[in-house]
Amino acid sequence: MTRPTNRQQAAAARQQAASAAAAMAGAVDLSGLKERAEAQQRAAAQRSAPSAPTGPPPGAGGGPSAAPAGGAVIDVTDATFETEVLARSQQQLVLVDLWAEWCEPCKQLSPVLESLAARAQGAWVLAKIDVDANQRVAQAFRVQSIPMVVAIAQGQPVSAFNGVKSEAEISAWVGEILGQLGDVLPGGVPADAAPEPEDPRMVAAEQALNSGDFEGALAAYRTIAEAEPSNTEAASAARNLEFVLRAQAHDPSIVESAAPADVDAQLAAADVLLLAQQPDAAFDRIINVVKVTAGDDRTRARTRLLELFELFDPAEPFVVSARRRLATALY
Repeated sequence: MTRPTNRQQAAAARQQAASAAAAMAGAVDLSGLKERAEAQQRAAAQRSAPSAPTGPPPGAGGGPSAAPAGGAVIDVTDATFETEVLARSQQQLVLVDLWAEWCEPCKQLSPVLESLAARAQGAWVLAKIDVDANQRVAQAFRVQSIPMVVAIAQGQPVSAFNGVKSEAEISAWVGEILGQLGDVLPGGVPADAAPEPEDPRMVAAEQALNSGDFEGALAAYRTIAEAEPSNTEAASAARNLEFVLRAQAHDPSIVESAAPADVDAQLAAADVLLLAQQPDAAFDRIINVVKVTAGDDRTRARTRLLELFELFDPAEPFVVSARRRLATALY
């Protein structure tokens, strides 16, 4: 999906349009992992209660949210996620590198991340998580493709990207995040730095979303995007909201009932599948339509698929793969 901008309110508002759209906005729910870890800690404390304490009491010397000690690069598991990522992110930006041993792109990206972390001088830390060995974390982040890198601040994801990026691209991305955080975390830009002026049109569109006027918000975003073709934030918000509203209008049973030759039904089924976070299945539905149709029907299916591609970062592996399958179907 398009990388989140400094107006995170738009992403949050899209969540109100449909909870299933949360993954597209880059949001993930980490509360379950935190609650599970806290429960495990309480159970461990109860088991050890009869014994005399051998170290400082919990929270001594810095409170319960003090960042754990460690280097610039740390290996994290399901069991240590709450302490090493969520608690640490209260004091320090944490970049979570979700990877797997079999993933060749991961092997290209990880050394770049590790090198940048080593040179960050404590502004942020890199937390590496093997998704095969740590399924709970992978599920919490709704991992669909790797490598996936998520920035965590104050216990919440604030930005993310998939695929391999250059050192310069990652440095710029991290710098933007730290700038948006201000002086909330070490390494941020001072809070009294001149803020970026708010676009009153974008503010009005976001207010419409927050009030539940999704059609009004969509019209506002479209107007801005048409007047300013370079306004990628408005264009992205319009695309995402348009998709969510269209997909929500479909009966989910269309996935099972759509006839193979019914183009409209197959396009609706693709929307439902994509809203359910199944992009490969959604794209395949439309590619199959392209294969068996001709003329206007084929053009309509191809156009819809290209529109769905625009909801994601073009470097997403599943987008790259689907583009190849589309090209094969066309030629």
